[in-house]
Amino acid sequence: MKISKKTFGILPNGKKVRIYTLLAGELSFSVTDLGATWTSLIVPSRLGRKDDVLLGASSFAGYSGSPGPLAITVGRFANRIGGASFTLDGKTYQLEKNDGPNSLHGGRRGYSQVLWKSEAYKEKDGVYVRFEYNSPDGDSGFPGNLRAVVTYGLTKSNEITASYRAKADKRTPVNLTNHAYFNLAGEGKGKILDHELTLHCSSILEVDEGLIPTGKILPVAGTAYDFRSPKPIGKDLETAVQAGAPGGYDHCYVVDGEPGKLRPCAEIFEGTGGRTLKILATQPGVQFYTGNFLKAAPGKAGAIYSQHDGFCLETQHFPDSPNRPEFPDSIFGPGRDYHEKAVFAFSW
Repeated sequence: MKISKKTFGILPNGKKVRIYTLLAGELSFSVTDLGATWTSLIVPSRLGRKDDVLLGASSFAGYSGSPGPLAITVGRFANRIGGASFTLDGKTYQLEKNDGPNSLHGGRRGYSQVLWKSEAYKEKDGVYVRFEYNSPDGDSGFPGNLRAVVTYGLTKSNEITASYRAKADKRTPVNLTNHAYFNLAGEGKGKILDHELTLHCSSILEVDEGLIPTGKILPVAGTAYDFRSPKPIGKDLETAVQAGAPGGYDHCYVVDGEPGKLRPCAEIFEGTGGRTLKILATQPGVQFYTGNFLKAAPGKAGAIYSQHDGFCLETQHFPDSPNRPEFPDSIFGPGRDYHEKAVFAFSW
């Protein structure tokens, strides 16, 4: 196991941005303290070839010049909040509108362009980087001072572990995740529509035209959204689009089992290189997204990403939870700290 650290770039204010590369098992995993962002993930294949399976930018400028969502740590609230507002304890809070009339991933800035405090360390089972960010009261409209601590690790068993913790001095919505885009054939190597996906999810949140939940939870059985058995991502995609999905899947699934317990969430298999990704999570939901809005996006080594070149499986609380008391409680603060975990296990 090994950890290396170097300067990734310099911000306009003169502060250094660092990048860490973690080596354990047979994987190589790089993260930076700008946005607590995943920058690369090198995974072997059954063909004997190693590929970066993580979409991203080719240089520091691609991460520092835009608040784009590729593999950043998302906060203070991942996914959408309808009307960019919510009412808590009798007070209405207005958030930044950055998705039509709604707030998406914490607003225009969110946590993508903040410089997190970072510290790397080793344990018996793997190597880790701990990131910390203090989000002030009123940050993007959210109440309370919040201290977020996110730890990403790489274990000897070829697993990426993600631990999300937060403490706040006022009651506030919290929903942290990582917005990694994967292509198990290798980034820049075509579409992900042939990947076979299994979701351990028997139901899905119904959404309106703005992708805001209506409050209804619907069974997936007999629909294009049913991935309870392995199915190519592209098999029923056109049916989903015709039913109103905006260019592909962008929906929150309800993970089977008890929220708060680490349990199977998803499994993805890519036949060319034989890579499999299994995801376990404690969160109540997972947002499945098929890169519908990727369009001429510059990637690594000259690659240009287009629609369906990557997929996201974002483990999280349900979108618009602050406005939906019937959803699992996403309000944290004094007396109730936030702690969630996800595991991404690779094999080939």
